[in-house]
Amino acid sequence: MNTTPTTGLRLIPVTEGIWDGWLRWPSVDPFEDHAGPFYARHDDAGAIVCGFRPEAKNNNGGGNVHGGALLTFADFALFMFASAVLPEFHGVTATLNAEFVGAGRADRLLTARGEVVKAGRSMIFVRGLIDDAGDPVMSFSGVIKKITRK
Repeated sequence: MNTTPTTGLRLIPVTEGIWDGWLRWPSVDPFEDHAGPFYARHDDAGAIVCGFRPEAKNNNGGGNVHGGALLTFADFALFMFASAVLPEFHGVTATLNAEFVGAGRADRLLTARGEVVKAGRSMIFVRGLIDDAGDPVMSFSGVIKKITRK
């Protein structure tokens, strides 16, 4: 398994605990830090897999993972999948669409896998699926608008 950060990405390796072998963004997004943390790694085929182990703070009133937490994880995954194809870009989420198809539970590993559908000059189209041990939880798609950093 390749856990070396992709060229241009600032991901740092995790070397201990349950996330050993995964990669993590340094604390640069206060909301993601609060909602997550979220992780990524390369699977055996070299594709990006994102990971999230929700805590009680991520639950809704029914005891399942809150849709907002899943959407935040999906947003993180959009950028991870896009960065595997275009490692040196900056962007913002233009759209994020989701279908909740199952329940996620706290303290279980949720994973997201996906792909870039098309990377154009100014937009990147991405789709993915969040699952819990193979059971689908949420399908999603989104568009990232490339921006120039000032």
